[in-house]
Amino acid sequence: MSERTLYDKIWDSHVVTRLESGQYQLFIGLHLIHEVTTPQAFSSLKENGSKVAFPERTIATADHITPTLSQLRPFKDDQAEAMMSALEQNVDEFGIRFLNWSTGKQGIVHVIGPEHGLSQPGLTIACGDSHTSTHGAMGSLGFGIGTTEVGFVLETQTLVLNRLKVHRINVNGSLNKGVFAKDVVLRIIHDLGIKGGLGQAYEYAGSVIEDMEMEGRMTVCNMSIEGGARIGYINPDETTYDYLEGREFTPKGDDFDRALEYWKSIASDPDAVYDHVTDIEGESIEPMVTWGINPGHSVGISEKLPAPDSFTGEDIKTAEQGYAHMALKPGDAIAGTKIDVAFLGSCTNSRLSDMREGARVLKGNKVNPKVKMLVVPGSQQIKAQAESEGLHEIFQEAGAEWREAGCSMCLGMNEDKLVGTERSISTSNRNFIGRQGSPRGRTHLGSPAMVAASAIEGCLSNPAEMVGN
Repeated sequence: MSERTLYDKIWDSHVVTRLESGQYQLFIGLHLIHEVTTPQAFSSLKENGSKVAFPERTIATADHITPTLSQLRPFKDDQAEAMMSALEQNVDEFGIRFLNWSTGKQGIVHVIGPEHGLSQPGLTIACGDSHTSTHGAMGSLGFGIGTTEVGFVLETQTLVLNRLKVHRINVNGSLNKGVFAKDVVLRIIHDLGIKGGLGQAYEYAGSVIEDMEMEGRMTVCNMSIEGGARIGYINPDETTYDYLEGREFTPKGDDFDRALEYWKSIASDPDAVYDHVTDIEGESIEPMVTWGINPGHSVGISEKLPAPDSFTGEDIKTAEQGYAHMALKPGDAIAGTKIDVAFLGSCTNSRLSDMREGARVLKGNKVNPKVKMLVVPGSQQIKAQAESEGLHEIFQEAGAEWREAGCSMCLGMNEDKLVGTERSISTSNRNFIGRQGSPRGRTHLGSPAMVAASAIEGCLSNPAEMVGN
């Protein structure tokens, strides 16, 4: 046997050259772009008189700054309108496919990639957004990059990268009632820390991961970056192949059969060698919720908040800052903490299964009158699918706002923001200070089921009491 991981196989097949620095120049199979990290990159191309190397390997959408209440043009926000106009002009000038509103395919970049079969096993994928690790759920290597690197990929279709160590994380057994993919990845980050994956690629495996549908796998891979890992991935299997077959950009007919043969070949060998291995029992995971100012500040919903001295080094100070910002105290129970806002959306949890999960809890219930709840689908296609199932009616009857597709309250780049010291429970991926638009706003992260349960109760609540798996 070759003793190689999926990471080894994809990396080796995409190396263009090794540089004198010891870094590698890697060919990028798919480049996903959006309105926020591209204006400067395109300006640089124009200044240099350069072209996009492979426009057919570049796909654009709009998501970060797009309003979700009304998407009629021109946008009310002048900066948002300027960014959108710039993107429209640039994709037209450089011949790049743009999945905009008129196509019915607009949405969050990390949602539409898998949704349309653009993200496939064996690919290297780059995007000017840190959560490009999402695409690893397809058995690919997804790299989040900065604006300068966006320009470099546009011009050369390559990235300069350091080779990573591979850390296999096995989650075995089964999950308890009310525990979902979001809880699994929050538990992993809790155990390994926000710097646990530095210099590493996370390979997720074990029976819990294997039993997940593709959308749950995307949630897990999405938050790899929050654990310090550069990428996260899951070996492709029958679940992957079934998900991809028939999608718009997936190979068809004989081409699909040939692609399938290749996809099967890139999975990690049974005797693959890893730099690190971590084992977690699924039964030990309960519904998780964050309490502090990074995704590693989390506890099970039944637990009390940890003492700062239970941390070490600089993490002690960060915990103290977290308690001060969040207005919480060590030893307090996290359950019962009052909330003002509930947000179901983001590239982490805005897919159809997430909508269904939230609707299942909300059906026949009402959002607490002191809570504002936003439900934001990840794409136009998901919005249409959810509405065909009547999910939007469940949300609206419960008192939630049903919005248009976009990043929304995940980050403070559009109209959907916390105000003052409002406290939210969110399905997004980051609870940093100011992340949801207000420098004094307080963000807790949880699963769609926990968001829905908390919206009903008006406080952080255990979804296991309202829903079963």
